[in-house]
Amino acid sequence: MTMNKTEYDKKTLIKYLIWSFVLGYIVQVAVWLLSDRDNLTMAKLVMSGLMFTPALSVLFSGAKFKNMGFKPKFRKNAKTFLTAWLLPIIISVTGAVLYFAVFPDHLDLKGAYADPEMLKQLNEQGMTFEQYILISIISALVFGVLINTFFALGEEIGWRGFMYPQLKERFGHNNGWLLGGLIWGAWHWPLIILIGYEYGEAAGNMAGYAGAPVSGMLVFCVFTIAGGIIHDWLYEKSGSIWVPALFHGEINAAATLPLGICFPNGGSLRLLGPSINGLLAGLPLIIIAAILLYKNREV
Repeated sequence: MTMNKTEYDKKTLIKYLIWSFVLGYIVQVAVWLLSDRDNLTMAKLVMSGLMFTPALSVLFSGAKFKNMGFKPKFRKNAKTFLTAWLLPIIISVTGAVLYFAVFPDHLDLKGAYADPEMLKQLNEQGMTFEQYILISIISALVFGVLINTFFALGEEIGWRGFMYPQLKERFGHNNGWLLGGLIWGAWHWPLIILIGYEYGEAAGNMAGYAGAPVSGMLVFCVFTIAGGIIHDWLYEKSGSIWVPALFHGEINAAATLPLGICFPNGGSLRLLGPSINGLLAGLPLIIIAAILLYKNREV
């Protein structure tokens, strides 16, 4: 471990949690209101702003930003940065392969399930659906991650920079990981309830899913617990907040790629995949997190 020892501050932690949930929930309600009025462009902009509310909550709670590792230390962390960049792609591809192996009828490499208007635009540009998918993958690897990392930094400052160290100091290393992931997942619940975030209508699944929205809320927490463990492990390993921000940004970029080649109205199967926030496609993420939990059980 390369991180400095954290001094537990109960009062500041509580203030941070109050601020992060109040600000986060207000912004998510705003996203719902904009989406409900079909102002999707503004809703996406506000959604991007949501990612900065944990950093603002650190500021408003009076916590200190120093010692979060704002220096990237590229030379020292070259391998860790490379891991944070490539691991999400490996996890996403492996998870998608698992999902489509079980549900091969959902795989669409020819654009059979794609939006006809989008296919028309691709045809007018002289581009095939296969070329579009390839460009999307390259964009996620190279261009999308740069933008996503900037926005992800807003969350990482709050979650991994402040909250996780506090929880680990108070409840123990692994318990802090588990509790931190649960809190991180619960922070997203209004989006899941109001707009069908990740599993319902907002994810293109107009058919809905069984147990909505509670089942989606619980499955998403499995994803954030597992993902949070890997985020924080990378943070501990590097001592730089930019490393989990890069991982977070690439996760956001890579996680949506399998949706582009999948039957859109999968119903309750959306809880399984093909994105890594599903239980089946998320198995690689969950397994890595379980290994890290096991290795750090005495920390």
